Amino acid sequence: MSTTNPDECCPRFNPEPWDDKVITWENKRFVKDRVTSFLHIPLNFGAVMKRNVAAIEAAGAKPENMVVLSDENSLWGADVYIEVTKDIPGAHMATISGSFISKVFEGPYQNMRKWIEEMKAFVTAKGKSLGKLYFFYTTCPKCAKKYGKNYVVLLAKI
Repeated sequence: MSTTNPDECCPRFNPEPWDDKVITWENKRFVKDRVTSFLHIPLNFGAVMKRNVAAIEAAGAKPENMVVLSDENSLWGADVYIEVTKDIPGAHMATISGSFISKVFEGPYQNMRKWIEEMKAFVTAKGKSLGKLYFFYTTCPKCAKKYGKNYVVLLAKI
């Protein structure tokens, strides 16, 4: 999320560093929160993001290119992980470690089930087994519309 231009809250996403890569994190720090969903459709994602980004900015802990991950672990909600550079007072903190295969997808969210199946096949074709799957929503819907691209990165723990 960028505050440099009031018409765009999210920086333009460059898929190249994320497509068909192995990414390794060692205790990567995140604020962890929960989004309420209905059949995996988030109901309060914007409010959760606004609240957390305000706290992150107030603490001076906002990274240059913030990674926001979603763990779609229920039909009724998802855990959201918002990258930070340091602990945020009063926030639920979490770290993520491990190696992940990443693949970039582009299109409407309704393709998510298809993307998950493609990701499973992609990981298997690389001779790996898929562990936890995270979703990196690279821009908000408003910015995706503005840029004409809705990129979603799937990260599969291997």
